[in-house]
Amino acid sequence: MQHPVGPPPPHAPGVPAGQGGHPPMPPAPPTGHFPLPAPPAPAVAVLLIGPAGAGKTTVARHWADTRRVPTAHISLDDVREWVRSGFADPQSGWNDHSEAQYRLARRTCGFAARNFLANGISCILDDAVFPDRPVVGLGGWKRHVGPGLLPVVLLPGLEVVLERNAERSGNRRLSDEEVARIHGRMAGWYGSGLPIIDNSQQDVATTGRLLDDIVARALTAPPVSGR
Repeated sequence: MQHPVGPPPPHAPGVPAGQGGHPPMPPAPPTGHFPLPAPPAPAVAVLLIGPAGAGKTTVARHWADTRRVPTAHISLDDVREWVRSGFADPQSGWNDHSEAQYRLARRTCGFAARNFLANGISCILDDAVFPDRPVVGLGGWKRHVGPGLLPVVLLPGLEVVLERNAERSGNRRLSDEEVARIHGRMAGWYGSGLPIIDNSQQDVATTGRLLDDIVARALTAPPVSGR
């Protein structure tokens, strides 16, 4: 059965015919007035240096959690403790096995950091790096991660690190004598040219903001790393 053909339905008022009832597209803005997206922040690798009890891991985790760009936290102690059977605990005495496992953990962390950076993800690593061992310490980290590594020293007072160390448990808790010895060696970073944060009186959030300031300055004018 053939339906009668009638006149076309009226189009919506104010809408040109032949456009299916859709309003016309707005005119494109003049050339040069398109808003440009902000350039992505460059990925950065921060090495947070400090003695046992300085709060490195806590600050590093908080900083990675609260950044506005993708950021990973790589903990040397966590990676070192991936070794279960045969773990060389330095508390049982520093020897060739514990030294080898530390170096292996550092290389593993450096490999992970390079992978994150290659994929546009920043990262923060934490380690007790001594200024009197530049080849295997800071120099080793720069070889593992790359020349763009940004070292920052977290160095509260001795009383603070002793108190924080006393709250630790397991193989991460050291004797007071060992903590004092490590803290004394860390004082060598003063005068090295590296940025130093004394977080004796700062909470984690404030320390994280201080670290943000250091990173922001480094991205605009990278500091001379000294040693």
